[in-house]
Amino acid sequence: MNILALSSRVGEALLARGWQLATAESCTGGAIAAAITDIAGSSQWFDRGFVTYSNQSKQDMLGVRAETLHTAGAVSEATVVEMVSGALARSQARVTLAVSGIAGPGGGSAGKPVGTVCLAWVVEGEQPVVRTGQFAGDRAAVRAQTVECALQGVLDMLTRSDAGA
Repeated sequence: MNILALSSRVGEALLARGWQLATAESCTGGAIAAAITDIAGSSQWFDRGFVTYSNQSKQDMLGVRAETLHTAGAVSEATVVEMVSGALARSQARVTLAVSGIAGPGGGSAGKPVGTVCLAWVVEGEQPVVRTGQFAGDRAAVRAQTVECALQGVLDMLTRSDAGA
């Protein structure tokens, strides 16, 4: 599914519930928010986006603990859980997502190679869902795959939320 269609489906699902979404992005640099705001009328269901590229911004804007960044690293499930929770606490959204990764071409390591991306999603009142993916390709490809995965994750969260209702 293309990103525009996926963004539209996310919007329809959120509108049906009267909910809003917020994003907390690192490696995508605002690309998820851009994909969402490409949809006319998205202001009805998109509250805000946090672009927290540096570790300091993750701490300042989202409340990620310095200890988490020091021990687990910026690209870790622990960090995206704190990012997604911080976005929920600092917005009007009922659903939030967070991404942090290594888009390349440099910055990778044996333990976290280029293409490693950690993602988290949460619906208010539920436990976060966390995933680490390994995306192939150049910087643009890794970022595009991250945007798609993040948006699909929102739809999956909403489906799970419906099933539990």
